[in-house]
Parts: sequence; structure tokens; C-alpha cells
Amino acid sequence: MAEQPKTKQINARAAAANILYQVVDQGQSLSQMLPRVLPQVVARDHALVKELCFGVLRWLPRFEAVLQQLMDKPLKGKIRNGHFLLMVGLYQLFYMRVPAHAAVSETVSATSQLKLHSLKKLVNGVLRNAERQREQLEPQLTANDSLQYCHPSWISKRLKAAYPEHWAQILEANNQHAPMWIRVNALQGERDAYQAELAALEISSQSSTLAQQALCLDKAQPVHKLPRFAEGASSVQDGAAQMAAGLLDAQAGERVLDACAAPGGKTCHILELQPSLSELVAVDTEQTRLNRVTENLERIGLKATLHCNDASKPERWNDQPFDRILLDAPCSATGVIRRHPDIKWLRRDSDIAELVKLQKEILEALWQQLKPGGVMLYATCSVLPDENSQQIAAFLQQTDDAELMPINPDETAAQPGWQLLPGNNNMDGFYYARLRKSIS
Repeated sequence: MAEQPKTKQINARAAAANILYQVVDQGQSLSQMLPRVLPQVVARDHALVKELCFGVLRWLPRFEAVLQQLMDKPLKGKIRNGHFLLMVGLYQLFYMRVPAHAAVSETVSATSQLKLHSLKKLVNGVLRNAERQREQLEPQLTANDSLQYCHPSWISKRLKAAYPEHWAQILEANNQHAPMWIRVNALQGERDAYQAELAALEISSQSSTLAQQALCLDKAQPVHKLPRFAEGASSVQDGAAQMAAGLLDAQAGERVLDACAAPGGKTCHILELQPSLSELVAVDTEQTRLNRVTENLERIGLKATLHCNDASKPERWNDQPFDRILLDAPCSATGVIRRHPDIKWLRRDSDIAELVKLQKEILEALWQQLKPGGVMLYATCSVLPDENSQQIAAFLQQTDDAELMPINPDETAAQPGWQLLPGNNNMDGFYYARLRKSIS
């Protein structure tokens, strides 16, 4: 049998430049591009590719400013990849511990794989000038708010209006490396016991007072190093996202819906906390994303009814009401920018009104699927009031049989829900509001 030809592996810097081009210029998401490109890179360099991509996307305006100073004109057209290769080089020089000579030489060598042979001297010259002028350039990288916080102006403007005292902290938190949180499977053991197992492997972690199954690792680990991960003993999930299942508080014998369920972390957590449901139904619009729900369920050994369908059209896939509904609504994801820095450059201000409209449609449609006396938990990974407190306040005002079930004592119908901001308790930004459907 003839051997299959090996796929030619590409330089980590070249891979990162290609990914950044696809994200920034072509509008592709980082989470889609990384799985496509990483198989072409030697395994030991996967972490480097990710670090380069995340780093450039965090500080993109700073690198644009540096290149404007060091180049007569930007690279366009067929050599546009070279623009992002230069940014990859700058990130290594300014933010990584890679020796300057290695950062320059490795980045220059990547021009060959990108078929940018004509740019070899330019890349070498620009990066060497950046290194020589580093002391003069660095103070200019924080010369104004755009460079200091590296967010598009529309996000900064919205956050300043919503959080006049905290907007800067939110922007700073968005630019931090996200920690690795894990959820301990309550069906397989106690959190403290699992934490002790981690410690025995010299994996240190911190427990959370807010999320009862949550551990925050002091240092991120490959999942295969976590005890019994393949058997479902733990899962990777941010601490803020882990609060959904506890707030929903599903009871034995109930029929529960997880709407917009992919990738399935909350689906699995609900079943881990309450394995005696009559049925858990998980819905998502994309089959590829729903496949991840299936993978997570199978790894942990859980079962749910899955529907690839539109959550705003429940009449197509549901014929009986639910006792509880988790609506993890489509949103701007402005609370998880530290995990997805491409959000800053892919989202547009005009997207927010469209998302608010979609959230309203799904909320109203699923409310009709909730039993009288039933509970709905509305959740987003957004920090924008339009999608959160304002959305729920408007729904309460217009829906006669909806009443607020406060999570915190200071909630009111005019200011409903619980807003967690990025970085608080080392967690992502999340919003939760809990509603009950009146019996009469």
C-alpha cells in the first residue's frame, strides 16, 4: 500500500501571519482559523502560534502605529500577509522573551513560506529598526486611549456610558491572558478531593466561593494532564459560566431546555447536578457546534435530546412545555474578549441592535414554551446593558405573567439581573437574570 504524502509543515510565524490576515482583513473568527491551520504546524509550536495570534490581536493598534512610523507605505494586495508577519515580529520584540536576533531571523525566514521573497530585506530592516528604536517607540504605544486600551472606539464609548467608574478596568481586564478554569463533575466526586488529586500532580489551583464545582488553575495545563479527564471527571469551563446550572436549579423529574446550547458545557453541568431529569433538550442552530455538545456528553457519559434548529421557532421542534429553560442568548460576547480578542475587531457597533432584536425574539418565543410556575434563566456573556438589564427590564414590563426572581437582594424590575464584569473574581464577564412564569 502506497504511503500517503506528508503535508508540508509551515513555520509558526508564517502560520500566525496567515491566521491574522484571515481574521483582521477577511473577517474570519480566530476560533475557526486556529483548528484549520494548526495541523500544518509541528505540534511543539502550536502554543507559539496561539500566543502570537492572541498577542497581536490584543495590541493590534499599537503595532499599526509602529508600522506607520517605520514604513513609508502599508503593504497591500498580494503582499498583504507581510503586514501581519511584521506584526508577528513586533509582538515578539516588544512582548515576548524571544531573543531579538531569533525573533528577527525566524520572522524573516517565514517570508519564504509565505512566498514573499521580495519582502525579506524589508521585514529584516523594519524589525531591526524597531529593536534599535525600542526606547523611543515604547512610550508612544500608550500615547492615547486608543493605544492605551487597544479597543475600537465604539466599545470604549459604550463602556464609558454604562460603567463611568469602571470602564478602564474592564478594558484592561479584556487585554489580560484568561486563566484556565475547570468544572469538577459532581457525579464523580467532591471538588476538594479533585483539588487534592491535582495537587498530588503538582497542579496548583484555587477554589471559588461563587461557583461550587469550580477550580481556577494557577497555570494552564493540557487537558490530558488532568486526572481522569477522558472519563469526564472534569471539564474546562470559566467560573462565571459555571454559575448557570446552579442558578437554574433544575429538580428531579423536570423537563429542561438548554437553548443555544453549544458547545455543551452548561448542558453537561445541568445533568451533573441533577441526573434525574425526565428530559433535557439542547438546541443549537449549527450542526457542527451541536456535534461538540454530543462529544462532551459522550465523554462524561450523559444523555440529552439534541435538536439542530432555530430557538426562536420552538414550534418546529417542541410539542410539550418545559419546567425550566436556560436561554444562553446569542450576544456580542463583550464579556469574553480576553478569551477571544478577535471580537474587538470583528464586531461592529451596528451588530448590537440586531442582537438585541434577536434576543427579544427568542426570549418571547421560548417564554410560551415555559409551564406556568416554571423558571427561565436568561444568560449572556456580554457586559452591555442593551443586551442584559435593559432587555430583561423591557420584557418584564411588557409581559404580564413574568416576574423577577432576584439573584441579588438589590435587584429591581427596573434594574434586573446580576452583571459580572471581566476580571472580577478572575472570571469572565457574564449576565444572569432569573424569571418565573406566574401560575394565574
